[in-house]
Amino acid sequence: MALGSEHTRLIVLRGNSASGKSTIAARLRAHYGRGLAVVGQDVIRRDILRERDLPGATNIGLIDVVVRYALDSGYHVVLEGILYADRYGAMLQTLRADHLGSSHFYYLDVPFAETLRRHAAKPQASAYGETEMREWFRPLDLLDDGCEQIIGPDSSLEETLQRMLADTGLTNGSSPVPHRNSSHQA
Repeated sequence: MALGSEHTRLIVLRGNSASGKSTIAARLRAHYGRGLAVVGQDVIRRDILRERDLPGATNIGLIDVVVRYALDSGYHVVLEGILYADRYGAMLQTLRADHLGSSHFYYLDVPFAETLRRHAAKPQASAYGETEMREWFRPLDLLDDGCEQIIGPDSSLEETLQRMLADTGLTNGSSPVPHRNSSHQA
């Protein structure tokens, strides 16, 4: 099923908790401006549905619908989350196959000790700790089709951002993206 257009970009950021996915997504949006939607797994799964991350859970389908709707509306999309390969892989691979524009998949490979250090500085640091993070941690949980670029812990935030901007062509001042609901501008 055709999805988006030849002009839309799909960027998928995967990795363990506290690997930098949300930070990079926010920086991509800040750099690009309007026309780039950020779809966060945690927002849909935890905030909207208040659902546990289980195989076949409702959030997988809702993430798919939100990404598809945004791409079909002319937005570039950054999808970010842990997005375990065994639970989300089929949905992610279908999005990539259906998308008419360019799709870019990245896996942020950060060692467990570094994720713990980063988590300690987060606002929700008291909500969960090392025990939960150890249960969630999966080293190199890559998708089966080999589409992901691995970004290691030696790549700084700025280097990672610049790499993704170069890969995707999402530079500030890129050609405007047509929106289905352009009359609702704020």
